[in-house]
Amino acid sequence: MAADRYDAPKREKHWQAAWEAKGIFQAREADSRPKYYVLEMFPYPSGRIHMGHVRNYTMGDVVARTMRAKGHNVLHPMGWDAFGLPAENAAIERGVHPAKWTYDNIATMRSQLKSMGLSLDWSRELATCDLEYYHQQQKLFLDMLAAGLVDRKTRKVNWDPVDNTVLANEQVIDGRGWRSGALVEQREQPEWVFKITDYAQDLLDALGDLDRWPEKVRLMQANWIGRSEGLLIRFETIAGTAPDGHSILEVFTTRPDTLYGAAFMAVAPDHKLARAIASTNAQAQAFIDECHHHGTSAAELETLEKKGFDTGVRVAHPMIDGAELPVYIANFILMEYAPAPSSAARRTTSATSNSRAPMAPGSARGSAAGGGRRDIRHGKEPYTGDGVLINSDFLDGLSVTDAKTAMAERLAARTVAGKPQGVRKTEFRLRDWGISRQRYWGCPIPMIHCETCGIVPVPAADLPVKLPDDVSFDVPGNPLDRHPTWKHVPCPKCGAPAVRETDTMDTFVDSSWYFARFCSPRGDVPTDTDAVGYWLPVDQYIGGVEHAILHLLYSRFFTRAMHKTGHAAVDEPFRGLFTQGMVTHETYKDADGKWMLPEDVTIKDGKAVQAKTGAPVTVGPVESMSKSKKNVVDPDSIIGTFGADTARWFMLSDTPPERDIEWTAGGVDGAYRFLQRVWRLVRDAAAKGAGPGTPVPSEMGPEAEALRRATHKTIAGVTSAIDKLRFNTAVAQIYELANALSAGLQVAGEQPKDDLRFALREAAEGLTRVSAPMVPHLAEECWALLGHDTLVAEKPWPEADLALLTEDTMTIAVQVNGKRRDELTIARDASKEDIEAQALKLDNVVRAIGGRKIKKVVVVPQRIVNVVA
Repeated sequence: MAADRYDAPKREKHWQAAWEAKGIFQAREADSRPKYYVLEMFPYPSGRIHMGHVRNYTMGDVVARTMRAKGHNVLHPMGWDAFGLPAENAAIERGVHPAKWTYDNIATMRSQLKSMGLSLDWSRELATCDLEYYHQQQKLFLDMLAAGLVDRKTRKVNWDPVDNTVLANEQVIDGRGWRSGALVEQREQPEWVFKITDYAQDLLDALGDLDRWPEKVRLMQANWIGRSEGLLIRFETIAGTAPDGHSILEVFTTRPDTLYGAAFMAVAPDHKLARAIASTNAQAQAFIDECHHHGTSAAELETLEKKGFDTGVRVAHPMIDGAELPVYIANFILMEYAPAPSSAARRTTSATSNSRAPMAPGSARGSAAGGGRRDIRHGKEPYTGDGVLINSDFLDGLSVTDAKTAMAERLAARTVAGKPQGVRKTEFRLRDWGISRQRYWGCPIPMIHCETCGIVPVPAADLPVKLPDDVSFDVPGNPLDRHPTWKHVPCPKCGAPAVRETDTMDTFVDSSWYFARFCSPRGDVPTDTDAVGYWLPVDQYIGGVEHAILHLLYSRFFTRAMHKTGHAAVDEPFRGLFTQGMVTHETYKDADGKWMLPEDVTIKDGKAVQAKTGAPVTVGPVESMSKSKKNVVDPDSIIGTFGADTARWFMLSDTPPERDIEWTAGGVDGAYRFLQRVWRLVRDAAAKGAGPGTPVPSEMGPEAEALRRATHKTIAGVTSAIDKLRFNTAVAQIYELANALSAGLQVAGEQPKDDLRFALREAAEGLTRVSAPMVPHLAEECWALLGHDTLVAEKPWPEADLALLTEDTMTIAVQVNGKRRDELTIARDASKEDIEAQALKLDNVVRAIGGRKIKKVVVVPQRIVNVVA
């Protein structure tokens, strides 16, 4: 019957309109309540939301709604990471302007997100492609320039030949562009950089204070920053082996203690020595060209097959008279680091894959116990643990730490070409952040190139530098670079003809400060310092772990830059971070091996077949949802059929939120059935229970008492679970309360007593209020069923009665001769004598004793009774 079913899609629209009419999700700084800023990583407007968005934003919404109910002034905004290559590529493929493609997608996705019933402050909505936003970003750039945090460098860059733009090291995955998948090329060209390396040590040290961040994210950032304590050693080249002007080779190593075991020196493909050799050696040049087709980050280089080219150059071993070491060009050395020596213990295979490097005759280190020597010749596994030094002359017998110090002191006391042969040095893997991108759809860099004055900033009065609308994508490359009018301007210093900077900013700049702009999204300055001072840092940030380096590290740097330039008073943007798992689904292929959508597959006689034709379907592994493999489910279809609360409930159920969750039709059906059950339970409780506001009866029977305890246990459990972001645990608690309410309704019959009527009302209201952050529309419907004319979204969070959380009774097992026979429910404060007496009266225990003499009774309070007969 219609009365037995809750029409979720229809009623959800009603409640969304009610929330919007009252504006209850709009945040204001002038509020006496403590602030709470919850934020999910904002989406790229690709066209439609996906199930990953549903999971991410549902989790954030549960936190926002709960904290609002607990008395906080909550900021929960939404915006769009709207610049970037996909829009520009869409313009090329579809013949549409990037702005139109982007804003059309935003409109679609905004509607979809609103259908989810998220408690967002839409009055603060922003898009990074809005002129209002990137105008302020240009101001930030100029302020950072004035503060010495921006530089112009000619350096080796990663060039994506398909997207025709530079990529940051972090955007090169396995030697390929992170979006296009094309093999990158390495070029030298000038680019604008943010001097993130100025904060390398601070960014590393501050990780220890981010105790509400996942340890894996902190470790990933620490490894990326990559602090190395080492020694810069100056080696003398052997006369006649090196090109002119290369009598000294400076080498950085973190392990000077292994110098006696060094087998060769390795230089980067773009090292000045490598270039000098390649100028007269075609084979060397070919090797260098090969090296230019992979990424340049340290993490990228460590996963490559290690290759080396013998340059013919030899250097004198600084510690072994007459010994020489070969110098290789290696594909695993970063240009920004000094060249590196390879010890037999650390890089046995480093340069020997494509060449024959002579190896030291024995290990530079002994075993951890200081015992025998380890053979590390070719084909043997090197010893890499700590121990004491052997075969190392004056270092023999020293620990690794002491040996490093001794070697540093020995080399520091020597001189080569008038300088100390060894100098202590700290290196970082972290490189300055190159932000220049040769694309149109991005924030213009507000700089002007003048032949007379050099590069000068755009005056503040001339901002914003607005992207021209009349651009053409008929030929590859950046249309700004060939624009007939926009590009040409007078120099702001001398008035002579000049040209604008045609590179635009890396889109990760846009997302590195949006959380601050949300605090005052309509301000005529980048940040309102009062608003930022009130809201920042973000109390809870939620998003994918794949952003651990790119976005999260850049945002930490940018916040420090805003602090230095007076735009913020904090250094860390996110106090708490949570990284949710992916949404996965089975994959399907037809007989031709083509991917199929889940909606086109059905199960017949236990086998997967095509829904329309009945043709067989191959079921593949469960993988992260992706458009390329078509294992995606349209959120609109789920919301339109089952309602948003069903999708929300499924995303929160069963699976811990940090793990991947598999989307299944059966799981969705189960979520829908449970929510319908909750609606019926509350409807029945409203009919049988006490009226709103009924006081607690003076006397409580056992059934009413049990239901009240279940209610308050659930309130306490859900509160604790949400506080810990254990959403699946909160869901499990709600299931238990629904079962308790169902049992109470069965016991109540048609004419329940006053105590049980009160307990039914309390349980139904408690169930409604603790489930409201997760299924807010259903909660409003249930609240109305219970006779309230208010919104549950405005109600305070329920508090558990501590007196009802303490059980008066306990249940303990009763054994006879070590075998469980029954269980006993008895008062928690019962004496051993009472427990023993009651246990011996149990029918199953009496039968098990069988008239035998009882030798002894062992009572372990609150745990077990064992009768020995």
